[in-house]
Amino acid sequence: MTAVLYPLCAAVSLLAMAYRARVLRTDPSAPQLALVANFLLLGIVFAVSTPSLYVAVSSAAGVVNFAGLLAQICVIGMTVCQQVVLLHLRYPAETARRKAGPRVATLGLVVAAMAVLFMTGPGMGEAPETFSLDSARTSPAYLTVYLAAFTANQVQVGAMGWRYARIAPSAWLRRGLRLVAFTLPLALAYTACRTADVIAVRYGGSGHAWEPVAQLSVGLAVLVQTAGWVLPDLGPHVSTAAARLRARAAYRDLAPLHVTLTTAVPEPVLDLGREADLSTRLYRMLIEIRDAQWELRTWMDAEVTGRALEDARRAGLTGEGRAAFVEAAQLLGAIEAQREGRPPDRPADTPVTAAPGDLAAELAFLRRLAKAMDSPAVRSAAGIASGHPS
Repeated sequence: MTAVLYPLCAAVSLLAMAYRARVLRTDPSAPQLALVANFLLLGIVFAVSTPSLYVAVSSAAGVVNFAGLLAQICVIGMTVCQQVVLLHLRYPAETARRKAGPRVATLGLVVAAMAVLFMTGPGMGEAPETFSLDSARTSPAYLTVYLAAFTANQVQVGAMGWRYARIAPSAWLRRGLRLVAFTLPLALAYTACRTADVIAVRYGGSGHAWEPVAQLSVGLAVLVQTAGWVLPDLGPHVSTAAARLRARAAYRDLAPLHVTLTTAVPEPVLDLGREADLSTRLYRMLIEIRDAQWELRTWMDAEVTGRALEDARRAGLTGEGRAAFVEAAQLLGAIEAQREGRPPDRPADTPVTAAPGDLAAELAFLRRLAKAMDSPAVRSAAGIASGHPS
């Protein structure tokens, strides 16, 4: 598992670091530096934990299992980096620096303790696949210090992430912080496995049975946590792409209605030229549909309106569904009356029935209206036997 999972985690972390490092050219602030350092440390953790690189790094350092020590020191370092980022999200820069000081000092003490316990502990052979398992057997004090620091940091990151998500200024930042917070159960699952390793050794056993759970939980925690930290950057691009897709779908849905109305009433149509973007064209389409609807009001028959209201009531339609039914019947009847040159004896009071509150609501209602124009029940209410006016 480690030969595949760890290189994947390393690649994701280093890609995130490269993406985030672009910001340092214009904003080399403490939280930005801490976030880049977090991704770098994560990449180192999983790179040196990959069995083939593990042996090479330890050999280059001239210390057996040095790669294991380096990886776990980097884990503690990256959780402190995450706390620095979260503190700067919550507090002014000066306050955040003051609160980060004790955390950085504690990091130094933990790293020193881990290094001393590692170097003075009983020797063991190179263990690229089972460093933590073997540490539980040969140096439980070292592993206990590491687990205590790791757990404390992860609990603080999870708690701060969840707390700050409530006051984050943007939706994507809130989502990202919640993802970071949601990795806490996975981190605690890893801690539980490693704690069980230490306990099992005391009773003559080992943690091999649950080692896959430990590896999988920490790997998933890293992937989800990395996604949470990059989400505030990537999220707005996702929103833009989704909005563009929604605009294309709306434009496609409204095009038949627009053609039908502006064929009968071409005066509102404005040539925007090829340089107009999709949002501009869609906005103009809404205006032209409504303008044409008002221009057709003199051809709308009050009898059609009454019949459409009654048919909508019998069909159980309410709210905007009923409004779309009635307006569609009015439009179809008006276009037919205009084509035949047959003005109504009693015109309808108004061409509109619904009053959407904003542009998004207006767009949603007109899409509903466009769909209703193809309904046989609407054509019947408009007094049209079959077909669709063109």
